[in-house]
Amino acid sequence: MMLVAIGSTMRLAGYQVRNLLRSRWLIAYTLFFLIVTETLLRFGGTQPSALLGVANIILLVVPLVTLVFGAMYVYESREFTELLLAQPIGRRRIFVALHLGLAIPLIAGFAAGIIIPLTVHGAWAAELRGAVAMMLAVGVALTLIFTGFALWIATRIQDKVRGLGAALVTWLGCGVLYDGLVLIVATVFADYPLERSMLGLVFANPIDLGRVLLLLRFDIAALMGYTGAVFERFFDGMTGLAVAAAALGLWALIPAWRGMRAFQRKDF
Repeated sequence: MMLVAIGSTMRLAGYQVRNLLRSRWLIAYTLFFLIVTETLLRFGGTQPSALLGVANIILLVVPLVTLVFGAMYVYESREFTELLLAQPIGRRRIFVALHLGLAIPLIAGFAAGIIIPLTVHGAWAAELRGAVAMMLAVGVALTLIFTGFALWIATRIQDKVRGLGAALVTWLGCGVLYDGLVLIVATVFADYPLERSMLGLVFANPIDLGRVLLLLRFDIAALMGYTGAVFERFFDGMTGLAVAAAALGLWALIPAWRGMRAFQRKDF
């Protein structure tokens, strides 16, 4: 019975993957990373500074596109979702298929746009291999995390305009406003011991967690923000890497779980 359930879920996910792989938005997403990565590597070479430029773009663009594209897809495929709900298929399986069907094409587009230029420019040398692998891992993790957020938002909010607005606000909060708020807190309460509080703030934002993972890999956390410097000071070496990776994995589960609960309870 379990094998049958897994098989039906994967078939549904496979249908969505094939459908999305033909999407012009996904092609544009892949071309964006292809062009940006090629440009940075062509003018900066396979230097850490060029790779950091690619990493910063990943941290901002991957969550934004995943949120907006994922929410739009859910809203536009609502009739198909209602048709699936009329079939003898559990809602949990439908949601898992929807999540995988969204995340896999986005991961494939992102990875292709990054890997092809890196391979052409020989960025897989031994001294850079770890940093490149970490960039790809963080991009995959952020795609999974914000796919869950997109599904949760689009399921909870019926109106398309409000849902897309909520998706943009989520991205602004995590990717743009968060570090500014951290700096304000650090400035206002500079006379108090804030190290533990700063560590809590690091774990409270998946984008910042991804940034810290990259900074620890590039070994320049102190140059890239207060939270990164604090994290490196407390969790230097493999311990910090393992803690950050585990927290990022937990972030991948939380929005997906909340989205699944909303999907199971929603009256379509």
